[in-house]
Amino acid sequence: MGKLAKVKTTENSESVEDFLNGIQDERKRADSFLLLKMMQTVSKQEPKMWGGSIVGFGKMIYKSPTSGREVEWFIIGFSPRKAALTIYVMNVDVHADALKSLGKHKTGGGCLYINKLEDIDIKVLKKILVATVKSAKG
Repeated sequence: MGKLAKVKTTENSESVEDFLNGIQDERKRADSFLLLKMMQTVSKQEPKMWGGSIVGFGKMIYKSPTSGREVEWFIIGFSPRKAALTIYVMNVDVHADALKSLGKHKTGGGCLYINKLEDIDIKVLKKILVATVKSAKG
């Protein structure tokens, strides 16, 4: 393993609960607390704030397939962004079959973008999260 690259988004000690309680949109706040509980159950990890707006679970060394750069990153996580709930699952492509039955979503990089949880099949999302955690543990 080489020297870890420094990135702006790092784990910190800010309060996850305070962050989520600060979400103005009621539905997005409720969805975020549901994601929090689901990801905590799936990962068996305590939630941590990463940067100012990402809730992450677990920790791993991620190696970028394009640059080869290695960074410390969370295994799964989410961010209640203004445009959509952003769910971080690393390699979205390996979930292609599951994504077909997920429901209304978009993908990009290692992210799933969902407007609201009622637009998707929660059981399918949970399967994707379980698979992501398993693959991270090797």
